[in-house]
Amino acid sequence: RSNAGDTMAWSESVDTVLANKEGLAAFRTFLKSEFSEENVEFWLACEDFKKTKSSTKIALKAQKIYSDFIQADAPKEINIDFHTKNNISQSISEPTLSCFDAAQSSVYSLMAKDSFPRFLRSEVYKELAKKHQDRNQKRWLPFL
Repeated sequence: RSNAGDTMAWSESVDTVLANKEGLAAFRTFLKSEFSEENVEFWLACEDFKKTKSSTKIALKAQKIYSDFIQADAPKEINIDFHTKNNISQSISEPTLSCFDAAQSSVYSLMAKDSFPRFLRSEVYKELAKKHQDRNQKRWLPFL
């Protein structure tokens, strides 16, 4: 369970939000409201992919990420440049753990520079911050 300190720490960087279960859930809710949750879903899929050990699973997961997020008309197609998309398309037949790195980095930048600042101004974030602030005050001032 996170506390008000965590909620305030989230405003420091997108990393703190992505690393915190409740922060991530709030960020995803916000991105859904903006119809851009594919970015965080792709980022998380890449994080999971990079931890894959078995070469069979690497190929399967790479194909799934490719078909979900990269290929033209993918159900959760992410917005990446042609060059990056092309490199992935060429490497997908023999994927490595780093084959999505450029795309993941691009999506991360987009979230950090674009979605994240809007998230901090959103009602989703403000409500969460207030909830944690109220909870913290009750904890320290039980006589109120």
